[in-house]
This record gives sequence, structure tokens and C-alpha cells, in this order.
Amino acid sequence: MKKIQMVDLKSQYEKIKSTVDASIQEVLDTNTYINGPLVHQFQKNLEDYLGAKHVIPCANGTDALQIAMMGLDLKPGDEVITADFTFAATVEVIALLQLTPVLVDVDLHNMNIDIDAVKKAITPKTKAIVPVHLFGRAANMDAIMEIAKEHNLYVIEDNAQAIGADYISKSGSKVKVGTIGHVAATSFFPSKNLGCYGDGGAIFTNDDKLAHIIRGIVNHGMYERYHHDVVGVNSRLDSIQAGVLNAKLPLLDEYNKARRLAATKYNASFAGNAHIITPDFDANENDHVFHQYVLRILDADRNALMQHLLDKGIPCAIYYPIPLHSQKAYLDPRYKEEQFPVTNQLVQEVIALPMHTELDDEQIKFITDSVLEFLNK
Repeated sequence: MKKIQMVDLKSQYEKIKSTVDASIQEVLDTNTYINGPLVHQFQKNLEDYLGAKHVIPCANGTDALQIAMMGLDLKPGDEVITADFTFAATVEVIALLQLTPVLVDVDLHNMNIDIDAVKKAITPKTKAIVPVHLFGRAANMDAIMEIAKEHNLYVIEDNAQAIGADYISKSGSKVKVGTIGHVAATSFFPSKNLGCYGDGGAIFTNDDKLAHIIRGIVNHGMYERYHHDVVGVNSRLDSIQAGVLNAKLPLLDEYNKARRLAATKYNASFAGNAHIITPDFDANENDHVFHQYVLRILDADRNALMQHLLDKGIPCAIYYPIPLHSQKAYLDPRYKEEQFPVTNQLVQEVIALPMHTELDDEQIKFITDSVLEFLNK
């Protein structure tokens, strides 16, 4: 059996080696390292894929979130609501901009931001909501957009984990996540469903005016060289990473399909086990693209299970072990533990198993047999 990886980028690269290598060589031959033709080509290709009017590439996913908020001209003290159960980058940029983070609980079923909690958290100071499409599953954007419209709020989609996922609205229309809110941010970190070989990110919007502002922000506030019209940052996607992403983008739907197939096989193996709650999804739909495959472990020692798997050479991880409201950097007397019952439960239950495009049946069987061996003893 091939060695099991949490993410097997090497095997994925071997299948696209000639295309990736040719793109990198083109950059080396032309010396177009920053804002070269491959960056503009990738921008256009991603706009076409998403059905988004504007894609603005940048240096990484955290920058993408920060720049999106800068573009909306939010002011210090403005409140921004987001989920307590997610990676710290989401709240980090809110704090960096001297905005006020407002963390709320998540839904136990889908682990995405809880709609009722959002409604309760709105105050006169609230200016924006940041739903996170966690682990690759689309958040409830119908409800979020309705709330935003009612209260005149911006919606900034954190799409770092769900690029390529579809959102099927209650009206039946289907669009890509990241194209629904006022603006969205994504990451091209290597392990993402669409990942480069370094850091990279992008901002999406259908708003012409906002796109113009953001294009200036990513490049030191310049629209014309040495003319600084807005306060900006230095955050650009380099051409080598754009070349890698151009090679992978045509395969993104295939990659996501492979992830859903692996998730289907995992679920089938775990069906009926009283200690395991598997992700609930429709294998025929694309609203969950499984950036991570995350189980909930009930009435068993989750940490001991993790060690059992590691001892067998099976990588696994806990996303996320500490709620954001309990992190030293984000402690706030406004928060009470009773506000976060689901998040506090999830951090004790979740475990992520290997998930990537190259998982084979032999590996999945070894992983699932090893999980069941521990839980059934």
C-alpha cells in the first residue's frame, strides 16, 4: 500500500507535471515574475469558471479577507459577525483592522455559522457578516443574504475551504460559492482544493466599483505607477503560482468529484456505528467539496483514537481544538460559555481523516478498518 498522506500533492503533481513544468519554465524564460501574462490569464480563467465579474488575485487567503474588508471602507469599532468554529485568519483580519469581532456559535449539523445566532448578535454597530464555508460545505447563504438585506449589512464570504462548491438556493438556482455575497476571499494554500505551490489568494466580487478599489489596494494603492490614490498593501500573486493554478483549474471539478467519492466510501464504511457521526451530504450534488473529511466521535476517547491512527501511520488532525472565543488573542468579557454550546461540543468530538484527490480504495479500507478497530474494541 502506498504511504498514506493527509494531502498527497506529490502524486497529484505527477499527473500534471508536464503542464506545470512548462508554465514555470515560461515564467523563467520571460522573466515575468510579478503581474505577468500567466496571472492575467488565471484571473480571466477563474472569472469564467466561477461566473464572477471580477477576480483580483493576491498573495494569500488572509490578505484576501483583509483587503476585502478594506475595500468596504469599514471603520474602527464597526462590528463584524463571524463563526466561532473556524481558523483564526477569519477573526484575525477583523482585529487587525481595528474592527470589533463578534463571534457566534455554529450549527451542529453542518458546522457552519448558526443563522439564529447571527440574528441575535446584530446591533446598531453591526456592519458585516462573514460566513465561512467550512470544510468545503456551503453555508446557508439564502438566510444570510436575507438578514444582510434587512439590516443593510455587507456579506464577505470566506471561501478559503470551498472553491468550486455549488450553492443551490431555495429558488432552485445554482451558483458557485464566493459569488453570492458582496465580496469573497479564497486561499490557494497548497493543501486547498485548488492549491498552488506556495502562498496565493484571490478576492471575488460582482461590484465594479468595489473591484476597482480592491485592485488599487493590492498594489500599494496605485492605479498609475507612483500615484497612490488609496491606502494599500503589497499583496500580489506571483506568476509561477498562477502557472500552477492555471494547470489545476481545468481539473478542479474532477478533483472535487474525487473528494466526494472518497467521502462516500468513508461514509459507507462507518454507516451504523454508534460512535461516529459522518458528514451528511448528497453525493450527486456539489454543495460539499470536502476540503476536509471531518467525523464527530461520540462516547469514545477522540484523542486516544487520534493516537491510535498516528501509531498506524495514518495522519489525522483536529480542526479545531480551541474555539476562537477561548483563544488568548480574542478573549472578550462579552462572551459567555453558554453562547457557544455547539462549538464547545465540536472541539471535543471532531477528527479529520486524510482527504485528497489521490486516495485509493486500499488506503480508505485501511483507514476505516483502523478507526473501527479502535471504536469497536
